[in-house]
Amino acid sequence: MISSAINSRTRMINAVIIAMTAVLISLVLWATGWFHGLELKTWDWRVNHFAKPGENTADICLILVDQPSIDWAAKENGWPWPWPRTAYGAIVDFLNRGGAKALGIDVLFTEQSSYGVNDDAAFRDACRSFGKIAVATGLGFESGIRTWPDGLPEPFFSAKVRGDLQNQRNVRRPYASFAHPDLASGFRVFGNVDQNPDEDGIYRRIAPFRFFNNTPMPILGLATYLAAQKEAEITFSNREIRVSGKDIPLDASDQAILRFRGKSATHTAYSAAAVIRSEIQMRNGEKPQLDPAVFIGKYVFLGFSAKGLFDTKAVPVSSTYPGAELNATFLDNYLSGDFMKPSPFAANIAFIVLVSFGCVFVLTFFKSALKNVIFSVVFSLVPVAAAALAYPAGYWMPIVIPEFAVMISITLSLVVNFATEGIQRQFIKSAFQQYLNPVFIDQIIAHPEKLTLGGERRELSIFFSDVQGFTTISEALDPESLTSLLNDYLSAMTDIIHEENGTVDKYEGDAIIAFWNAPLDIPDHAFRAVNAALRCQEKLAELRPRYLAKTGKELFMRIGVNTGYAVVGNMGSKDRFDYTMLGDSVNLAARLEGVNKEFGTYTMVSAKTRELAGDMFCFRELARVAVVGKKEAVTVFEPVRKEIYNATKDIMAKFLKGLQLFYQGQFDAALENFQSIAEIDPPSAKYIGKCREAKKQAVSDWDGVWVMTSK
Repeated sequence: MISSAINSRTRMINAVIIAMTAVLISLVLWATGWFHGLELKTWDWRVNHFAKPGENTADICLILVDQPSIDWAAKENGWPWPWPRTAYGAIVDFLNRGGAKALGIDVLFTEQSSYGVNDDAAFRDACRSFGKIAVATGLGFESGIRTWPDGLPEPFFSAKVRGDLQNQRNVRRPYASFAHPDLASGFRVFGNVDQNPDEDGIYRRIAPFRFFNNTPMPILGLATYLAAQKEAEITFSNREIRVSGKDIPLDASDQAILRFRGKSATHTAYSAAAVIRSEIQMRNGEKPQLDPAVFIGKYVFLGFSAKGLFDTKAVPVSSTYPGAELNATFLDNYLSGDFMKPSPFAANIAFIVLVSFGCVFVLTFFKSALKNVIFSVVFSLVPVAAAALAYPAGYWMPIVIPEFAVMISITLSLVVNFATEGIQRQFIKSAFQQYLNPVFIDQIIAHPEKLTLGGERRELSIFFSDVQGFTTISEALDPESLTSLLNDYLSAMTDIIHEENGTVDKYEGDAIIAFWNAPLDIPDHAFRAVNAALRCQEKLAELRPRYLAKTGKELFMRIGVNTGYAVVGNMGSKDRFDYTMLGDSVNLAARLEGVNKEFGTYTMVSAKTRELAGDMFCFRELARVAVVGKKEAVTVFEPVRKEIYNATKDIMAKFLKGLQLFYQGQFDAALENFQSIAEIDPPSAKYIGKCREAKKQAVSDWDGVWVMTSK
């Protein structure tokens, strides 16, 4: 019937093609940098979400020349900007008193002090006294000197540099601006402050070293660490720099990706005014505003935060991050050993392939709309979740490209699914929705290969129904009225069968043939079949007055239910077939529907159905019958709702007593029981005639079996 059903092999090929397409498109766009800007924004989101102090954050603090410090200096000391160098000397002296570990000065002192030589000398002497100071040095491509200044101390640390590194433009700078010669001898290390933001103007990474005149110049944050060391060994390798045994991982641009610790106040910051005032107070023998002990063992960075001094940077966690704080963050990462690293290229490719193929294959082989929505949402979150998990582990894992690959995979999968199977799904729905359980239709849509010829042996609960005297009723109605009546009746009964998870096999006029436990597994199939039979009788009782008004006759329905093994599947030719059933169990169910006439009942089930239906119903044993076409007798029962059984308990008891006497061949005693309730119990009335007939026959080997002579 459905010759175009897509088999698993075809779906597999489609899935592979779609996944490969998604991967290739994503990789091409990645190679061209198409989504680089968006990736940077997703990185900023991760940085803000995961920013927290490191194990060495408390070992670093700042002294900032903020706007209140500038205002205080002008008001209290008459210092216009720029300040005299002695102001910085006071800060150095205070740190020396407090036992600070090292100081990094993020200020360029390239010119002689406007306050004279003595001002520079006082500052230089203070720096010499402290001894562990790194000072900012400007490197660039356009201005400054081109050789290492005479008299300037060479770096005290040893460096092993890979051959090609010094010649790379991204780390080499031809010009430098050092501290003025009057000051230079006061500093131990010269720290580079030449850094470049990403293309969107945000600083996310720092080059640990630049090279000037073949000399490695450490970033000020690292220079401050080196200033506190007696000696240091530095080794440059392909994607890593080792400094005093600690590794600094590098990205493709030879920069270290920073792990930010928080918002603007990442490290404890003190106002420059408070430090200078405290030093003056101590020189005067007064109690200082700040206790110098707050700097014991600390790495300190001196820098600017006042807006007018133009030394704030845009970083992922703030748009006004002091430049000194950027260097402090680098040192924090170095001391904690937790710089971020780009995730390996091979791992990124593998992840894109994995998530693309996984998404496509799931959407290809799980076809329901709900599952498609659920899996689409799940797979769209996978790149985000993976990147979020990678961050605490120290990796910058791309989000945007894998996410784009997933979006392409989802889009192409759904388009291909609709194009190749949408028409088929619609055909199946329109062809089968009138007589198959909707759940069964969904299963066929998900697995159209089920619509091929073949069958299987399964235990079924089988339902046959027929309207009593329908031929007579139909003869009294015109075609339109008959069709309307039949459609209304069949719809009502079919709805109940479907609600009980049954499958309607076919309609034969007013007769309904249905079954349970195929093609879907229905563990309680016997219970559902019996419940459907009773519900159908109850629904017909509800509709009977309306049908009486239309036809002038009351409509009654006989139902037979049997449970047993049968062959069920698609039977027919290669061009036309039906999902139906065959076997003795099917025939018995059909016979039981007709046997109802012999007992004046309307619903009859076999012993097997009674056994499996459970204890939710009551069952009245009716007889041992031998139906036409079968030699062995079967015990049959009438199912009854418990409340009805309890209301007629006395009648049921008398019938059962009479039935046992009948089985024993005590026909006179059985007659007495049946006659006492015959007027209100049709099966008892039927047994009166049967008892009299049995007495006349006087069978010597009586077995109590009621032999059916007609279907």
